[in-house]
Amino acid sequence: MSVKKKLFSFSALAHQMRDDAAAGKALMAAAALALVWANSPMRHSYEALSEFLIGPASLGLQMSLAHLAQDGLLTIFFFVVGLELKQEFVAGSLRDPKQAALPMLAAVFGMAVPAAIYAASVTVLGAPEALSGWAIPAATDIAFAIAILAIFGKGLPPAARTFLLTLAVVDDLLGILVIAIFYPQDALSFSNLGLCALAVATFAMLAQKRICKWYLLAPLALAAWYFMYRSGIHATIAGVALGLVVPAKRKRGERVCLTHRLSTALNPLSAGFAVPVFAFFAAGVNITSTEGGAISLLTHPVSVAVALALPFGKAVGIFGSVVALTKLSPLKLGGGVDYQDVLPLSFVAGIGFTVSLLIASLAFPSQTDLTEAGRLGVLLGTGLSALLGASLLRWRVRQPVRGLQKAKRYTV
Repeated sequence: MSVKKKLFSFSALAHQMRDDAAAGKALMAAAALALVWANSPMRHSYEALSEFLIGPASLGLQMSLAHLAQDGLLTIFFFVVGLELKQEFVAGSLRDPKQAALPMLAAVFGMAVPAAIYAASVTVLGAPEALSGWAIPAATDIAFAIAILAIFGKGLPPAARTFLLTLAVVDDLLGILVIAIFYPQDALSFSNLGLCALAVATFAMLAQKRICKWYLLAPLALAAWYFMYRSGIHATIAGVALGLVVPAKRKRGERVCLTHRLSTALNPLSAGFAVPVFAFFAAGVNITSTEGGAISLLTHPVSVAVALALPFGKAVGIFGSVVALTKLSPLKLGGGVDYQDVLPLSFVAGIGFTVSLLIASLAFPSQTDLTEAGRLGVLLGTGLSALLGASLLRWRVRQPVRGLQKAKRYTV
């Protein structure tokens, strides 16, 4: 194949990965491959690949490929999340507090109720030692959730996507704070944290001056990641910090803002490579050779708690809070969105996947059985949320009022 054809193929693939549905399919394919491989007769090769060490030990960076995907590659995803957060706060749906208030409050309840259901479930099922995993079902995967809406929600008003996006963005912001505060990796090192802040500040200064040469920004980003990794706070937080310092307002002569430009450039790398690779290493839960067999892991209190809390906790928290707030306060739904639209969106928000899998790996650092149960619970809960959300979306868009009156005017 010629260089020209290779470049064309790469460009076409990158363009395809900017599509929410295509990115969601890549994520699901990577997770499915990992799950099948980890439970096949060749599962030992999957384990060997996951545990293969790479990186310089002298710098404290020798880690397994699975660890590298979790702490390294996933930082790209969090950088894009940081860019999207900055864009939403400055020029998007979070700019107007009145417009953003309802989905923001729904996001808070959508995190609190699943956490409460998880805590109650593991306590009732006799596993109080697993309470540290309370945040596992609290997260919403933006890319996966928006992909399900894009595939099955055609015909809903654009405001439905804005509602889900706002909710998921706030959910991600709170999830990032939860990871930083409740799941530190080591004792906090203020010297490394200070060096990380210095790297982020220099990155911000160059971005403000639009000095965006990759050979200047990339080493600074790598330095920020390294010092954050050494500081005791999860390394992916560096990605969020770097994204938040990028300017979201256009300068004179600019056609698009820098946050949008960087997000567009890096989203294919994030959605098409970083997140699927992380999913490949995180979703490979071995349920066939677990002590007690597959039934033991499937019925583990943590698996059951997460699998229930993700779909039903999110639905109760989000839909219940929207109904209560719109009836008891001045807050209202707008843009043609009604309660029948919010219900399927509430189940779609139960798709936790990326951030939930990350929290599951952080919540039980020295208890492999709980980690495996948590990851399986995320897969089960995410699958159930996607199934229920997709089914309800299809039902909603086929309703006569929605189908005949609104489908002609709106599209997701």
